[in-house]
Amino acid sequence: MVTAGIGITTTVATADAGVSRVAAAVTPPTANAKFDYQIGGAYTPPSGVRVVSRDRQDPPAAGLYNICYVNAFQTQPIQSEIDDWRSRGLTLKDSRGKEVVDGQWDEILLDITTDAKRRAVAAVVNGWIDGCAANGFKAVEPDNLDSFSRSQGLIDEQDAIAYISLLISHAHSKGLAIAQKNTIGDLGDGGIGTAGRDAGLDFAVAEECGRYTECGGYQELYGNNVIVIEYTANGFTKACNAVGASVSVVRRDTAVSPNGPYQAC
Repeated sequence: MVTAGIGITTTVATADAGVSRVAAAVTPPTANAKFDYQIGGAYTPPSGVRVVSRDRQDPPAAGLYNICYVNAFQTQPIQSEIDDWRSRGLTLKDSRGKEVVDGQWDEILLDITTDAKRRAVAAVVNGWIDGCAANGFKAVEPDNLDSFSRSQGLIDEQDAIAYISLLISHAHSKGLAIAQKNTIGDLGDGGIGTAGRDAGLDFAVAEECGRYTECGGYQELYGNNVIVIEYTANGFTKACNAVGASVSVVRRDTAVSPNGPYQAC
């Protein structure tokens, strides 16, 4: 990998299924640009917004830097998608054959416990990434990297790193930057340490790092190429005071609804 500094276009050599290639230029979002988080539904961005994250099924916002949200480690709570993953045999099951569910969001974890299953899951998600690139997105935000922490010990950090590496290689081959979503902390202590950055992740999307006093950890990994989303007034104030002068910080509602509140530092 050859880089030219934080916020500067990067040329990335990638390897996918043993085939080496040089990707198109990969450009992360401009550091500290005004940002809006629209993964709950697209709408006209507020004045001054330059970077937007939207769900892969929504169109990118015209004239802006668009990040494509994909739920890469868990199912969306949509029956047709759940049925598709089940038909492929790629939902995670415990020793009793019961699917492992993230109860907060009612999402089933995907099974990335073997190399074959990681590649099978990645084949589907990389197809979504192809769609992101074709539609004009400039980056991808693969969510739920921290699913291992909700997997009843069935998935570990190394599984997550091996799988995200497949997505990194593919995103870069399509000219897309790719984000580390959450998962700050030391390897083996609830996070992945520097492994994501070392594997080629280009920037970070961090939820509630102000609330939990974690924003500095993301800056240590990605400099000012960090986007922060807070869901409480106190967390937003803390994030703005801690890092708002140098990174993008917004406040949204937890449903990230089109009619929900929006604030930016």
